[in-house]
Amino acid sequence: MYEFLNALLADRKGGVIFSCFGIWHLLYLLIIFGVILSVIFLLKNKRIEVRQRASDVAIGCAFGLYIADFFLMPFAYGEIDLEKLPFHMCTLMCVMCFLSRHNATIGRFKLQFALLGLVSNLIYIFYPAGVEWYQIHPLSYRALQTLLFHGSMSAYGLFVLTLEDVRPEWKKCYKELIIIIAMTLWAGVGNTLYSGTAGDYSRRFNWFFLKQDPLYLLPQALAPYVMPFVMIAVIFAADLLIYAVYFGVKKLLLKKGGRLQDCS
Repeated sequence: MYEFLNALLADRKGGVIFSCFGIWHLLYLLIIFGVILSVIFLLKNKRIEVRQRASDVAIGCAFGLYIADFFLMPFAYGEIDLEKLPFHMCTLMCVMCFLSRHNATIGRFKLQFALLGLVSNLIYIFYPAGVEWYQIHPLSYRALQTLLFHGSMSAYGLFVLTLEDVRPEWKKCYKELIIIIAMTLWAGVGNTLYSGTAGDYSRRFNWFFLKQDPLYLLPQALAPYVMPFVMIAVIFAADLLIYAVYFGVKKLLLKKGGRLQDCS
């Protein structure tokens, strides 16, 4: 059975190769955002309970893909990749978004977790360098799991923003900043605990890019002292960009609605 699942899930090499902004990447984006926009269009006038169900399904799919991956990685890669522990922003926000739907205390930050999950997953879905690096077939398990996971997380964030009854407020954006700082500390804990050498174990983790920038522009000796502040600033700026786009689109729709009423 192991041999069968390994043959099914292992990276497929040769032939067509997944590349960022290649035809297969664009096809994935078309399908993912086509589904997201279709759901938003179909449910925008439905009861709130129906609209919330879309968010529940999206985060349920993301969390299910995340947990299932730990059981399938031994068949696909021959090991469980510790990189998938929830110390990166994408994986951590998946866990927190899921918990926010099922715990009242954590649920008070449902919008903040959804926004930060949207930021991190949109970045990855538009530039899935981790998939391209392996030079695999676009329909390999690694490519499918990665893009479907990030696509589900992006769908969840957009559904919360457009279909639910919670709305961003500029005066409350400090909440995301607090979460980003806490996330930085959490990733630092992961980098400290899991990095090291003992027997056959030898790993150096760079969760949340705290030890080295992803483009390796900073000197190795300087990066660990600079990157925590860079990541906090960059992610918070991206979060504020989501705010700006949200309120810009909302203002545009209000103007359009006003013009339609004037013509009636």
